[in-house]
Amino acid sequence: MTAIELRGVTKEFGDVTAVRDLDLTVEDGEVYGFLGPNGAGKSTTIDMLLDLVRPTAGTVNVLGRDATGDGVAIRRRTGVLPDGFSVYDRLSGRKHVEFAIRSKEADDDPDALLERVGLLDDADRKAGDYSKGMRQRLALAMALVDDPDLLILDEPSSGLDPAGAKEMREIVRAESERGATVFFSSHVLEQVDAVCDRVGILRAGELVAEDSVEGLREAVGGEETLEVSVGGAGGADDDAVEAVRAVEGVSRVDRDGDALVVSCADGAKTRVIAALEDAGVAVDDFHTREASLEDLFLAYTEGDAAAPGSADADEPKPDAAAADEEVAE
Repeated sequence: MTAIELRGVTKEFGDVTAVRDLDLTVEDGEVYGFLGPNGAGKSTTIDMLLDLVRPTAGTVNVLGRDATGDGVAIRRRTGVLPDGFSVYDRLSGRKHVEFAIRSKEADDDPDALLERVGLLDDADRKAGDYSKGMRQRLALAMALVDDPDLLILDEPSSGLDPAGAKEMREIVRAESERGATVFFSSHVLEQVDAVCDRVGILRAGELVAEDSVEGLREAVGGEETLEVSVGGAGGADDDAVEAVRAVEGVSRVDRDGDALVVSCADGAKTRVIAALEDAGVAVDDFHTREASLEDLFLAYTEGDAAAPGSADADEPKPDAAAADEEVAE
């Protein structure tokens, strides 16, 4: 079964188009990474999946249902960790989880959920005293209530320390193994690379790339990063750097201390070394690495600024009354 299916979806806020003619499919049981720069339309897309805002055009189907007609049923089967989750300051962590259990008419053990996210020892503290990372853990515990068929995680690693981020990854993997679909939006690209089956990259409201990380590497031409340690005082001078930039197959050159970091096609590596030596630069050592997800993200999202009125500006956030009015239509 297809867990998420968007066809021709456009969302406009006044004269700003937040999402433009979006086609997106996420298969049942898949962990899907949804990436894009600020203002790309990610949060608006998530809001449409949950029927918090309605599309201007197109269809949104989630868990086999039309999101604009069956939003309540979809939300009952979906666990959501929203970006910028707000707690009730005077309620304990346990009370938050108990409220989520009652809301879904589930029979989960709140202590078991709190233990799973590492909050059991702090269950009776007021959530207003929680750190940002603890609030993220609490939101995740609430999202896991009633073993949801779909988990939507919007910036789930925000505020988490490395240990917390690792625990988050382990929970995502466990939910996937259980059979849940996970829709994962994050700026922490290492997290996405570690857990996602496929990645979609949104820019200016449009899906500009979609594949496995390895598939994205191949699609951008199989570029690699060549890291070159150079000798001599100050490393490579400006003339040497320009000589490397002029090499066929080189797309980018950056300095990192006395080293050069060169993005290039596989066949250009020997030409880069030769250009440095011809410029009188002593090459002490060099090694290559595959393009990281961050490299791929930049390759797909850097470029000329989009035209005014597109989603490259900050995503508009309708006020609560406007959102309620849309959903009530």
